[in-house]
Amino acid sequence: MNSPSYTGAFTALVTPFSQGKVDEAQFRELIDRQFELGIDGVVPVGTTGESPTLETDEHIRVIEIAIEQTANRGVVMAGTGANSTAEAIALTQAAEKVGAKTSLQVTPYYNKPSQEGLFQHFRAIAESTSMELILYSIPGRCGIPIGVETTERLAKACPNIVGIKEAGGSVERVSQLRQVLPDDFVILSGDDSLTLPFVSAGARGVVSVASNLVPAEVTALAHAAVEGRSGEAQALHETFYPLFNALLTLDTNPVPIKTALELAQVSPAEFRLPLVPMAAQQRSQLETVMQSLQLLA
Repeated sequence: MNSPSYTGAFTALVTPFSQGKVDEAQFRELIDRQFELGIDGVVPVGTTGESPTLETDEHIRVIEIAIEQTANRGVVMAGTGANSTAEAIALTQAAEKVGAKTSLQVTPYYNKPSQEGLFQHFRAIAESTSMELILYSIPGRCGIPIGVETTERLAKACPNIVGIKEAGGSVERVSQLRQVLPDDFVILSGDDSLTLPFVSAGARGVVSVASNLVPAEVTALAHAAVEGRSGEAQALHETFYPLFNALLTLDTNPVPIKTALELAQVSPAEFRLPLVPMAAQQRSQLETVMQSLQLLA
């Protein structure tokens, strides 16, 4: 199988809702905007896509729309992880049936398996599909990381596990992973504010929240960093760091990015409980940051 390129910027897409339903037309418009502005790929139904509140049929439909609308313009990295191995396999196989070629597999959350349990979980998923898998380590939400040794074991045992989205916030961990993984095993930053330092330690790009709003700028930053244009990358990082930080800290993702898209008149901010709209004070802070970057409509 010819492997797609996992270098650059990949947008963790929001899932737009209208009166409680997935707004398919708005979602298609968001995807078109991404590729028109140069993004390398999209990630439907990850954390930013509110996957915990989507029903299974909605989940697969969102992936199907993303594949249709992308129309081979870039990578579609379908979020099909779960904290039940059987459920993750079912979602992954369903995504493959609708045309997905790459899957993002989050660490099982809440049940906190051992590292051996993680190894068996991801190996079972890998063996159930011909898709390429990107692991997703995010201990802040899942309670546990995918250990460096576990990642190394998986890379050796499962040829279709080809990368990891690293969202643990540690540049040191990127260096540790790079020491034990093959050169072609992809590491992607899971945090916009860490793209630059992660790439300097061996990552190849970012799965970005901010690129929902500023895809051209995030893509430029990622490629400048990967291609060694350090001055350009540093300037973009410094310019957009206030936005990256605001989207991370003002409320739980994806509340800030959906609010930012609404402020920029790109897409309305509607959520499913238990997520609720951003409080007025935090919304005002976000608006101030966006105004400083001339991102308001």
